[in-house]
Amino acid sequence: MAAGKSTLSKKLAAEFEAILICEDLWLSRLYADEIHTFDDYLKYSARLKEVLTPHLLDLLKQGNSVVLDFPGNVPRQRQWFRTIFEAAGADHVLHFVDVPDDLCRMRLQKRNMENPPGSKVMSQEEFTHITSFFVPPTGAEQFNIKLYPCSSAHE
Repeated sequence: MAAGKSTLSKKLAAEFEAILICEDLWLSRLYADEIHTFDDYLKYSARLKEVLTPHLLDLLKQGNSVVLDFPGNVPRQRQWFRTIFEAAGADHVLHFVDVPDDLCRMRLQKRNMENPPGSKVMSQEEFTHITSFFVPPTGAEQFNIKLYPCSSAHE
């Protein structure tokens, strides 16, 4: 959260002329009045993924490049990415933005003040709770990983 995933996703979509699909925007437009807690987010995120999966498969099978601005904070979330690109027979890159929590907290405060489209105001307590589940990707997951360490993180 607040690592710069959406900023990077927009940059990649422009660079590769790819279709950008942003979970935050979809959730805010479809379920704005239903998402109040982290458990609500998990419920509606799962529902969104269920609906988007066949659409994403079609896009990839037709040769389109797609950038998914979705969190991949835990192996289970990353497995959803894998099911899509494997079923479509598409190549992939998992972009891992490795930013320390302190910097993310500062970015979160800024984002909370700016409140860009699709974002929700998040407290520091919510940040701590959500990021407590984070598991970085490993080689055992067999993704093509591009790492963005803090020293080279984009702004």
